[in-house]
Amino acid sequence: MGGECFGMIYLAFLVCPALVLLIFSSVVTAQEESPLQDDWRDVWLFRFLVNVLGYSTIIIPGYLLIRYFKRTNYLDTGSGVFFPVIKACVFGTEAKSALLDDVSISSRNEGDSGSALGQAGRLIFCAAGLQASYLTWGVLQERVMTRSYGASTPEEEGERFKDSQFLVFMNRILALTVSGLWCLLFKQPRHGTPMYKYSFASLSNIMSSWCQYEALKYISFPTQVLAKASKVIPVMLMGKMISQKSYEYWEYLTAALISVGVSMFLLSSTAGKHPSTVTTFSGVVILGGYIVFDSFTSNWQDNLFKYKMSSVQMMFGVNLFSCLFTVGSLLEQGALFDSVAFMARHSEFAFHAVLLSVCSACGQLFIFYTINQFGAAVFTIIMTLRQAIAILLSCFLYGHAVTLVGGFGVAVVFLALFLRVYARSRMKSGRRQALPMPQKV
Repeated sequence: MGGECFGMIYLAFLVCPALVLLIFSSVVTAQEESPLQDDWRDVWLFRFLVNVLGYSTIIIPGYLLIRYFKRTNYLDTGSGVFFPVIKACVFGTEAKSALLDDVSISSRNEGDSGSALGQAGRLIFCAAGLQASYLTWGVLQERVMTRSYGASTPEEEGERFKDSQFLVFMNRILALTVSGLWCLLFKQPRHGTPMYKYSFASLSNIMSSWCQYEALKYISFPTQVLAKASKVIPVMLMGKMISQKSYEYWEYLTAALISVGVSMFLLSSTAGKHPSTVTTFSGVVILGGYIVFDSFTSNWQDNLFKYKMSSVQMMFGVNLFSCLFTVGSLLEQGALFDSVAFMARHSEFAFHAVLLSVCSACGQLFIFYTINQFGAAVFTIIMTLRQAIAILLSCFLYGHAVTLVGGFGVAVVFLALFLRVYARSRMKSGRRQALPMPQKV
């Protein structure tokens, strides 16, 4: 049953996005062009399908092997030097009740451990780390994907970097190295998750990252920021689908208020006289893919934390498969050596790519720790607020004025956060009062 579910989900990952994108692309007019499209091989849909084909050459054999090992009852009949590796990758210790009990899971998701002051301190630490990492990452992302390299004068065109997948690979290889060293140097919990389960989050993660980079070729950066600001509700809906989570009415209400408030602020603050690029239909489709993939990633990771593992173990497992998928696809396309040659020609790009990877690795540490401590919905709220902070920084640095509508949007966001904190504290106090008092003997 587990193997069939595994295959169905992977099939959905591989086939459904490709079919949907093919349908959408047929509507796109012939006039929609990007300055990066020198020939048909630079069209985003072609690159997307080529990437999916590359991933499938790893996924399909892996799926068949997992089905084989499970059908032959390899856990009981297998032996030999590769038995421990196959056991860890396919079976883990799932059959030996490695799952935490429901009380531990709920207390982890609600962040009940420790005092209220300690809980608030951890939340502030997570929020500050995420903001610092991804604000820097966002600035570099726009620079790499929208500007040229190698131009000695403003009149020269220079050379633009085109392969979004290589940037994803750079980000993941450094994150894998950091998390691997951390696991070696510091004691970690006994790992109970079948390793192949990380591949679900890994595949959706690299697809969402690819969509995020690729979208900047077709839409402006403010438009991308605006789309990210409304992820809270999709993440909650994905949580219901994946983990059968139930949310209170006030959680939906505050999520909607946060999305509306941030959208009001972003719309009023980013309506400049000189938009960087025109918003195209392809850009909207790619952003839709980003939201779907990203919502799945955080909820699947949240679901995996039911197993006994640390945040760094999660980071290592996800990035291990991400590196495997991306390097395999890049080698099959011959794009790995072209991208390395581009780095050799342009030292500034090499510096930006490495700095992007550092920000991504640090950000991932904070992501996994935040999801582990507070859950996917709280993580999404923090990342949503990052969009408004990015615009505030722009206002301070470049002298943009905050309009009345933008100020009202900020007020709506903080009102929604206040209501969320108040409602959650009331629920926790109600639960504590409902618990039976211990009897003295």
